[in-house]
Amino acid sequence: MAESFPDLGEIAEDRLLGGRLRLLQPVKGHRAGSDAVLLASAIPELVAGPLSDFGAGVGTVGLAVALRQPALEVVLVERDPELAALGARNAGLNGLDGRVRTVVGTIGERNADLAREGLAAASMAWVAMNPPFFEAGEVRASPVANRRVAHVAGQSLGDWLKAARHVLKPGGGISIIHRAEALGAILAGLETGFGAVEIRPVHGQADRPAIRVIVSARLGSKKPAALLPALILNGADGRFTAFSEALHRGEAVLA
Repeated sequence: MAESFPDLGEIAEDRLLGGRLRLLQPVKGHRAGSDAVLLASAIPELVAGPLSDFGAGVGTVGLAVALRQPALEVVLVERDPELAALGARNAGLNGLDGRVRTVVGTIGERNADLAREGLAAASMAWVAMNPPFFEAGEVRASPVANRRVAHVAGQSLGDWLKAARHVLKPGGGISIIHRAEALGAILAGLETGFGAVEIRPVHGQADRPAIRVIVSARLGSKKPAALLPALILNGADGRFTAFSEALHRGEAVLA
């Protein structure tokens, strides 16, 4: 049965990863989709972690990784209290509430504020982030609140990367999905403190420019950067390729 939240409106349950991941999410506005699924598939095996999902929304990325890695602890970080509440409920809905906790906080806050919210320095093994694709003023903001917050950042991409660097353990890593056009800004933000940068272009079709990049890096590594094979989402017929379909069903990984 659909529910209602004061600021999010009607809520309904959807299923991702071939039905294995159950998600309560708003019917209108920003909704979990391919970007979250692809980012989750790019997170390596972390054993206990913990993994922090920055800008978690309803928890899609962190919960998807937790389902795949049965010992992993996950921290969902979301600034919208209602979305964070849905993330916590989704953890319970998927039997993950014992390994997943939710922090209500804004990425880019002072380090002391992050620590009070449960994100201490050098405490995370990995950070996943699917940040808003645009900064304020770059695009016309959506009138739907949760879509506006998901697409237009209150903080810069550099702020998100600085926050990740602060909470990561030595040797920990980061994975980010973003517009292909943001690659330069991502690489610039990773110049301080990160190495072993791996870049995977994501194309809607093989003969078209990349629409996304998935970038991973490790804190303190001196390993040189690598350009990984491109991921092609759709064939000439517009349908998922066999590998893309397997990723979306949770039957394959990019990591």
